[in-house]
Amino acid sequence: MNRFASPQTLATLPVRPSVDDLYSRVLEAIFEQRIHSASRFTEESLAQMFGARRSDMRDVLMRLSHQHIILLRANHRPRVAELDAEQTRQTLHARRLAEVMLVRLAGQRASAQDLKCLRTLVENERQCAERGRAIRLSGEFHLQLAQMAGNAPLAHFLESLVPLTSLAIAQCEEQMHSCCAWQDHLAIVDAVERGNTATATMLINRHLDHLEQTLLNTTREHCVAG
Repeated sequence: MNRFASPQTLATLPVRPSVDDLYSRVLEAIFEQRIHSASRFTEESLAQMFGARRSDMRDVLMRLSHQHIILLRANHRPRVAELDAEQTRQTLHARRLAEVMLVRLAGQRASAQDLKCLRTLVENERQCAERGRAIRLSGEFHLQLAQMAGNAPLAHFLESLVPLTSLAIAQCEEQMHSCCAWQDHLAIVDAVERGNTATATMLINRHLDHLEQTLLNTTREHCVAG
């Protein structure tokens, strides 16, 4: 007997999301606060929720754990991290040190394809009406900009900081309608395209200033996109 499924049978099987797609979907759910620091969930319950294999969900949770978004401890349920003001302050300080240099480097070596990718991200941000996806796209903009700089260790360092900033944004109490981050991002792209690193650096500093002023508000009354 043929032990392999026919093409007709395979066509009827449900398509499982890839680990990368699953990661994005779980991250967006966290940023939308559908999964939050008080949520009680397990690897298995999340796998059922997202129609995924348990092994794939385990990989996603490990990835989020390395980014300090999910806390994993032996004999405890996974849970979403909750950043305090000092953690947020330190993250933003480290991010500023890294990102200012990355923007300078990106301005010196940006290609037409790089700039096209950035503008596509900005346009996706502009059109996005879903809170979780908007926060994720905003973070992706900064990571894409970092990749353009051509300094892998520094870009990797920023990859550890942007998700934490995004989590702090997500845990703000209000929606993110008070700030159109895509406009800030578009201005940065324009400066980078012109090779005007001084303006690009000024804009990224101003962008991070806004984040810091908002996220370190003790009552966290507002939410912005970063």
